[in-house]
Amino acid sequence: MESLCRSLNELIVDIYNSIVKIESNAFKAGHFKDVSITEVHTIDAIGMYEAKSMSSVAKSLRITMGTLTVAVNNLVKKGYVERFRCQDDRRVVKVRLTGKGRLLYRIHAQFHIQMIKNCTQNLTKEEVNLLYGALKKLDGYIKNEC
Repeated sequence: MESLCRSLNELIVDIYNSIVKIESNAFKAGHFKDVSITEVHTIDAIGMYEAKSMSSVAKSLRITMGTLTVAVNNLVKKGYVERFRCQDDRRVVKVRLTGKGRLLYRIHAQFHIQMIKNCTQNLTKEEVNLLYGALKKLDGYIKNEC
């Protein structure tokens, strides 16, 4: 069992690293060469439709406010994000995507949809359901530990 656990760990790490590399290569080759994959994930956490507080974005990314501030500063300079103070409480800083940021958000979402379609195309419906169930349980465990 210990050997299987080590193998599973290696597989999960390899899959994660491969996904990050595929994403990085896809964005470097496209119209969005000026953003890192970390910045793309920040854009994803900000979301498409409504402004979010900096603290809620930092929490969803599981990073510090300082780390998020650096990322948002860069994204503001690049024209993907705008930052503003909340009208009701001037202490609260909110962020939202610009048109350029929303375009990148949609392209990133489409990238993931296509990647999943490609990964599951040779699986049966039953295998996809089993994979989904196993990953859902893994995700629940990991989120519980965070």
